[in-house]
Amino acid sequence: MALAQRLDLRQAQTLVMTPQLQQAIKLLQLSNIELSDFVDREIEQNPLLERESGPSDGGSDPVSNGDAPGGLDGPGGGSGEGLEFGGTLAESLNGRDDGPGLPPSDGRTRDTVEMTSSDTMGSSSESPLDTDFENVYSDDRFSDGSDGGNEVYGSYNDRGGRSGFEDDDSNLEATLTGEKSLREHLTEQLKIDLPDHGDQLIGLALIDMLDGAGWLVGFDAGILAEQLGCAVERVERVLAACQRFDPAGIFARSLKECLAIQLREKNRLDPAMEALLDNLDLLAARNLAAIMKVCGVDAEDVADMVSDIRKLNPKPAMLFDHTPAQLVTPDILMRANPGGGWLIDLNPDTLPRVLVNHRYFAKISDVAKNKADKEYLTEKFQSANWLVKSLHQRATTILKVASEIIRQQDAFFIHGVSHLKPLILRDIAEAIGMHESTVSRVTTNKFMATQRGVFELKYFFTSSIQGADGQAAHSAEAVRHRIKTMIDAEKAEDVLSDDKLVDILRAEGIDIARRTVAKYREAMKIPSSVQRRRAKMSRM
Repeated sequence: MALAQRLDLRQAQTLVMTPQLQQAIKLLQLSNIELSDFVDREIEQNPLLERESGPSDGGSDPVSNGDAPGGLDGPGGGSGEGLEFGGTLAESLNGRDDGPGLPPSDGRTRDTVEMTSSDTMGSSSESPLDTDFENVYSDDRFSDGSDGGNEVYGSYNDRGGRSGFEDDDSNLEATLTGEKSLREHLTEQLKIDLPDHGDQLIGLALIDMLDGAGWLVGFDAGILAEQLGCAVERVERVLAACQRFDPAGIFARSLKECLAIQLREKNRLDPAMEALLDNLDLLAARNLAAIMKVCGVDAEDVADMVSDIRKLNPKPAMLFDHTPAQLVTPDILMRANPGGGWLIDLNPDTLPRVLVNHRYFAKISDVAKNKADKEYLTEKFQSANWLVKSLHQRATTILKVASEIIRQQDAFFIHGVSHLKPLILRDIAEAIGMHESTVSRVTTNKFMATQRGVFELKYFFTSSIQGADGQAAHSAEAVRHRIKTMIDAEKAEDVLSDDKLVDILRAEGIDIARRTVAKYREAMKIPSSVQRRRAKMSRM
């Protein structure tokens, strides 16, 4: 073995992630809203990119993406000018050579999935922003003409800061007040009930420590007293005063204290009720016999006490500062085809339309003299073209994946969740000829609006449960739905145990273990059969 240095040439094939490929992968996993933000940042950095702001005027448009796939012509028979990145993707998947058709349905025509995206072409014509101001106001009384000397209408400055009679366009919304926040509501009470400024300072600190439910979770009076440089007794006294504020139950340190504050205000906090609050776990378990023994009351008194507790609000802060749930903007729109099957589109309201300004590139290329400027323009032009191609490829891939999901879950859209089929990423990847990682990126954070609601694409991928015959498989989501349906329909005298649910499901051809039924039931926050029986009996 020679121990010497030498130079060797080797030829090998390796997979290299180019920046362009990395960008395409990144775009694929973005939602339309996130993609729009990304495109805005690219437009700020690239002078050759711009958004399409409206329909074209039918003539030759200087903005185009020229190199976008599809070979579509622009408006007016141009050679690709004004073409949107998505182009027209309308295509019937039935009868095409590059994809399987939908299976025929019983009593219906052969299903088709039409994949479309917005095909508006061209950039917008210029808005008439050069309107002559002389054509806006025709009333001479408001002009600066010479005939306004004896005019009774005055301007804001002429009235010494007061609006004149001609100001009939006053904004009424400016006089409205918004909803009062919890902090504002508590601060007002703090200033009235605690006139001492030191106590107000302690009260403001307590307000800042409230959580979303209005509780002081993990509160330590000693730590707060040390921070504010006061006695612990003073903090406790201010806290006791704040616990009398509206809404009742605010500033509680636990569920027991929250309920006790509200019951004290209603004059219902007697020794029996205090004993019940000390044993809330028995109430949660519906153990009425143990509650009667602990509280020393009969069944009628327990029913009244439970009724009083049900009227209380364990989260008093939820009455204020309510943040509405964030609406999900679907990336894909699905609707029924009148001729049978389904139509699927990318949401045009959130889909960014990016155009490359070829005319501007040609104009500034002629002006550029030095090498650095030309290299900069070439780099930006190539980057813009690649972004347009990546967006077009992203739209095509999303529509392919979504259309295949609709094919696979056709029974779900027709009959409901009980007909949801088991589906994994590999099933979609093999059907459309793509890798599983690509399908995973497409289905991440993408939502589809259907006639049954808005669902994330991940929703349609569920694990399978073996059928009792050893062949048929059932979707786990469909099984969970079946369990919930049976429990909702049960009666107080015939509550279904987990074992009974297993027997019913096996009779329906679903081979499932008891622990799996219990896991699904607990995931849906459904109590056990014993707790459900107690709850139903207490309502009778």
